[in-house]
Formats: sequence, C-alpha cells, structure tokens
Amino acid sequence: DDEAGPARSIEGWVVVVSGVHEEAQEDDVFEAFAEFGDIKNLHLNLDRRTGFVKGYAFIEFETKTEAAKAIKGLDGQVLLDQKMTVGWAFTKPSAGARRRR
Repeated sequence: DDEAGPARSIEGWVVVVSGVHEEAQEDDVFEAFAEFGDIKNLHLNLDRRTGFVKGYAFIEFETKTEAAKAIKGLDGQVLLDQKMTVGWAFTKPSAGARRRR
C-alpha cells in the first residue's frame, strides 16, 4: 500500500488531539471519543510541575473506520470550553515525497 495517508501503529489507529483543556480529566476525553468506537489506549500527558494536562492527547482505536469517524466528528469541536484539533497521529508520505538515498 503505497498511498499517502494515515498509517497504522503496531496495535491500532492513533489520533492526536490538541487543544485539550488543562483541567480536563481522562474521563472527559474518553467519554467524548468513546462514542466513535472502542478505545484501546488513551494517553493524556500531564505537566510534572503543575499537574495539569499539557494540552494534547493520543487516542488509539481498534479500526481505521472508528478513528476516522472520531476525527470527522470531533475536529474543531469544543470540550470544556476549549476547541480541539483532531487528526491522524501517524501518516505515510506520498510516493513522490519520499527521498531517494
């Protein structure tokens, strides 16, 4: 499959979410994304110094379809008064964009 586009991680399809409110809890993010499919993993990184969310999360879905639905359904939506940006965490470059060595 040489097409450009999303790339599968080892276990599933990962989306990256930016614009996560610093006071968001894992449950807030989980509930928003769970309506689009089974979440295999959710990483909500915290700032060690403040204990608040750093502003981004990684969410892994079982299938590409579920991940794509989450991106389409939640990109640009608001969670806890903050607009989120949702997209693919891993992508494959197009064949023409690859560098030759």
